[in-house]
Amino acid sequence: MTVKYIDAITDRYNQLGYDAYRWFHADSPPAFAAMKKPLKDAKLGMLGTSGAYAVGQIAYHYKDDTSIRAISKHTQDRDLRFAHITENYLPGGRSDPNCIFPLASLRQLESEGVVGELADEMLSCMGGVYSQRRVRDEMLPAVIEKFEAQKVDAVLFVPM
Repeated sequence: MTVKYIDAITDRYNQLGYDAYRWFHADSPPAFAAMKKPLKDAKLGMLGTSGAYAVGQIAYHYKDDTSIRAISKHTQDRDLRFAHITENYLPGGRSDPNCIFPLASLRQLESEGVVGELADEMLSCMGGVYSQRRVRDEMLPAVIEKFEAQKVDAVLFVPM
């Protein structure tokens, strides 16, 4: 079955009474940055946009929640929860968190030596934020600060 995500998100915003979503269009492609060391020697972080949070943390609220959650790399699948404006995309993730927040898979890659080391904390956000300005001015600086503090070499971005 084909899912038309843009149509589904547009319908969801309409149901919630939001103004029409203004999709971001970049002026230019992102700059490419080659890795400075092989992945097997690198410290890897992860940012997922599925609204993942760990048991004991506060769930995301739906309207323009630009907060982030730092989730220990040791968190087990049974202790992951999800809250996202597009709830209809979460059933698969709730039954198998690794399809949208692959902590267990990353731990396995670390144990096999594919990845040198995982950051102590992986990051999560609720990716359905209406305000592009708030993502740019609030969320992204907080994400960058957390990854820089952990001295990560590369980040796996897992959009939902």
